[in-house]
Amino acid sequence: MRSGLRSRLSGGLVLVLLAGLLAACGGANDKGNDNAAGSPELSLSEMEAKAKEEGSVVSVGMPDSWANWKDTWEDMQSKYGLSHTDTDMSSAEEIAKFEAEKDKPTADIGDVGIAFGPVAVEKGVTQPYKTSYWDEIPDWAKDEDGHWLLGYQGTIAFLTNKKLVANPPKSWEDLKNGNYKIVTGDVTKAAQAQMALLAASIAFGGDETNIEPGLAFFEDLARNGRLSNVDASLANIEKGEVEVTLLWDFNALNYRDQLGKDQYDVSIPKEGSVVSGYATIINKYAPHPNAAKLTREYILSDAGQINLAKGYARPIRDSVKLPDDVAAKLLPKEEYASAKPVGDYKVWEQTSKDIPLQWQDRVLVHMN
Repeated sequence: MRSGLRSRLSGGLVLVLLAGLLAACGGANDKGNDNAAGSPELSLSEMEAKAKEEGSVVSVGMPDSWANWKDTWEDMQSKYGLSHTDTDMSSAEEIAKFEAEKDKPTADIGDVGIAFGPVAVEKGVTQPYKTSYWDEIPDWAKDEDGHWLLGYQGTIAFLTNKKLVANPPKSWEDLKNGNYKIVTGDVTKAAQAQMALLAASIAFGGDETNIEPGLAFFEDLARNGRLSNVDASLANIEKGEVEVTLLWDFNALNYRDQLGKDQYDVSIPKEGSVVSGYATIINKYAPHPNAAKLTREYILSDAGQINLAKGYARPIRDSVKLPDDVAAKLLPKEEYASAKPVGDYKVWEQTSKDIPLQWQDRVLVHMN
C-alpha cells in the first residue's frame, strides 16, 4: 500500500459525506478523556499505567517507512514497554477492519486521510480521546468530540528540476508565464492531482464550491502545450525529463532529497494552495484501548511531532520547536501563509464527482 512516503492522499481518495458524530467526550487538560462512552476519566499517569499493563499496541496503516512512524514505535517500546505490530492498508480498509472485527478485535489504532475520519465516526467504530494538546490543534483538523484528529498535514507544492528550469516557479503566475511543461498526475483518478486542481482554484479566488478558476488555468496551459500526461511518480521524475511536478509537500521534499537537494526546488505557491492531512482513529473495540490513547498522546507530543517531521510530514502543532537538522528537511512556516484547508468536505465530495468529465472536456481534449 505504501512505498516510503507513498501518498495515501494521492491514491484515489474517496471523499464522503460527513455524517452525525458519536457521543461527546470530556474536555482535555491535564487528564485523558473517556476510555469509552460512559467510562470514568483517567489521568495521563493512570492511562500510562494501564497501557503498560496492556503491554502492546496494534496499528493499521502506520508502517515504519511512512512518515517515520518507525521512531515513534521505537519510543513507545523504550518509554512505555509497548510492543508493536502494524498491517499496512488503505484508509477504507482500516475502517472496514474495525467494523468487521468488532466481536474479535485485533487492531487498536489507525491513520486515515482526513476525509475518512467522518466515515469512521458514521460507521460507529471509533472512540474519543482528545489528548492534552487539544487546544493547539486547528478546528479544521479535528472532530469536535475527539473521534479523529490530525497528527500531520500536507500542502500542494511545486517540485522543480533546476537543471531544466533556470528560474523555479514560486507562484501560479510564474507557472503560467513559464515555457516548460508541468505534470499534475491523473486528475480523473488521483486525489493528489485533484487537490492540485483545487489548489489552483483557491489561488485564483475559488474554493471547493467553485473550481472554475483552476479549470481555466489548466485549460490555458493545455492549449499552449504546457501540460504533460506522464504520471507524477518518483520514477518518472528521476528520469530527469520532468520540469515541474505538482505534489504534496511531503512527497516533493522526500523526492528532492532522494534525487539531489541541489538539483530540485520545492515551494508552496504564494497566491494560495490547499492543506489536508492524516488523522488517527482509535478502534471503539480496541483490545488495548489505553495503549492506543497513549500512542495518540505521544504522536501529538513534541517528540512525536518531531518524529513525523523527520519523515517530511509537517507537524499539526505549530508550537513545536524542531531541531535545526529536522527543520532543514521542511519548508519555512511562512511559505504556508496562503495555504487553506478544505472548508466543507461534503461539498468537495460533490464537486469532485464532476472533475473527471470536466477535466476531459476542458483540459485533456487539448493534450496530445
